[in-house]
Amino acid sequence: MNTPACTLRIALCLAASSFILSSPVRSGDWPGWRGPNRDGISTETGLLKSWPEGGPKLLWEVEGCGEGYSSVAIVDGKVFTLGKTKDGEAIFAFSAGDGKALWKTVFGTGGHSNGSPQVDGENVYAIGLAGDLVCAKVANGEIVWKKNFAKDFGGVMMSGWGFSESPLIDGDRLVCTPGGPEAMMVALDKNSGKELWRSPTPADLGSNGKDGAGYSSVVISNGAGVKQYVQITGRGAIGVRAEDGKPLWHYNKVANGTANIPTPLIDGDLVFCSTGYGTGSALLKLARDGEGVKAEEQYFLDGKVLQNHHGGMILKDDHVYMGHAHNNGFPVCVELKSGKIIWGGDQRGAGAGSAAVLLAGGNLIFRYEDGVVALIEATTAGYKLKSQFKPAFQKGKSWAHPVVVGGRLYLREQEKIMCYSING
Repeated sequence: MNTPACTLRIALCLAASSFILSSPVRSGDWPGWRGPNRDGISTETGLLKSWPEGGPKLLWEVEGCGEGYSSVAIVDGKVFTLGKTKDGEAIFAFSAGDGKALWKTVFGTGGHSNGSPQVDGENVYAIGLAGDLVCAKVANGEIVWKKNFAKDFGGVMMSGWGFSESPLIDGDRLVCTPGGPEAMMVALDKNSGKELWRSPTPADLGSNGKDGAGYSSVVISNGAGVKQYVQITGRGAIGVRAEDGKPLWHYNKVANGTANIPTPLIDGDLVFCSTGYGTGSALLKLARDGEGVKAEEQYFLDGKVLQNHHGGMILKDDHVYMGHAHNNGFPVCVELKSGKIIWGGDQRGAGAGSAAVLLAGGNLIFRYEDGVVALIEATTAGYKLKSQFKPAFQKGKSWAHPVVVGGRLYLREQEKIMCYSING
């Protein structure tokens, strides 16, 4: 999801979203959940404007990833993912060139994996379904350190589908969300696992939802001039001061009691968040409040108007693109600052079920639950389906997010990974 000519643009993009990386993101890297900036946007150019009938060329497919819905991380010619095997939950590494298996490391006791691995320098990090947190070596999968959310932090998950977070690496620290009363969020030294701080769960987060972690992953904001970690929990959106873990603000209306899933979008002082199960979407503006920060609601849209079950949201040119409706991926374009629906939200797309969304080469890639992959122009001018295809292999629910790196489209499908050429 880059060419050497893109290096400066990548650096500026990283600075704008205030991510602090310990090692530079190389051309052609997708180090973890939703890419370098956790926004689902690829900066690659030269991609096909439309796909051939029947779909792009399949370069390779490999079996042996175990069960799960984990997406992939791709760094320095290696593909990483998570999955459940008969031996336990594991991290896998493959060659990006031909899919050759490189190593497998069992680290957890959970079931099918939902979170995605995060690669940083010599290490790769992952959170398993049972809250097993691991740091392993990129070279050979050797475990460097391990923690467990329940045992080490009193962690709590809001409902029964297990911890599904993808860990955040920010400079020298790893940030994650155990969801416990004394440790809603924690920061650890990424190299040793030593605890740096823990952020307690505030006494009253509101009545909507349930206590504990949600299914989202942490993003960084510098809203109101304060660096903070923003997350969706079982009780809705929260902001935690990056320096010391102090809880700054919370917003309850976007919570439901079943599963709060999508990762928030950050745009300067703004936070856009949405959850399914009939809940809805909200735009918050962060402002100074004495020595702290407050979240001011700009608008709230009822679930009938706009909700993202899961699959995520893309922000491009002040507009949000996503799949709308619970357990559906109706393509929709929304003006960020007003909440005005520009187009869509009332029509079935190329596939069925919720859609995982990615932006690459100026187009949206919608991967639907039924396996259909669609190429949609990212424009405010209306819904424009450009291409669609059904992958070579489809099993169950295709929930793993697509990834574009080096002119290739990577699709994880349970025990398999498929790699397609989408170079122009």
